[in-house]
Amino acid sequence: MKKVYDFLEDAKTFYLATAEGGQPRVRPYGALLFYEGRIYIMAFGQTAATLQLAANPRAEICAFKGKTLRVACRLVEDARPEVAQALVDKMPVLKPALGERGERGVMYYLADATAQFFKMMELEETIHF
Repeated sequence: MKKVYDFLEDAKTFYLATAEGGQPRVRPYGALLFYEGRIYIMAFGQTAATLQLAANPRAEICAFKGKTLRVACRLVEDARPEVAQALVDKMPVLKPALGERGERGVMYYLADATAQFFKMMELEETIHF
């Protein structure tokens, strides 16, 4: 799992795909946290993404940095204030948008995940967590 986190961290930007009815929706993300042995991402509260995840928590994440990483997962909301605080402590640049304690963000951890690393079109490794 740490290998997946490190790859996403190194890539800086990753893309989150959610579903809205039968239509896929993809957007760039960059807020990432490794906390208590879990990979977390953050979405701003009350956005299309958070509404889509409330209706269907299945998502995919994709990033590229010399190789491609694709992660199929379920995103589970974690409303504990200490998780949001850990993110703004790691990324203080987010404080103006999220608040001093990250109270305007929604934290999700990746569960039931299958991560696949590809070089060109060839699958190199699969990690389940």
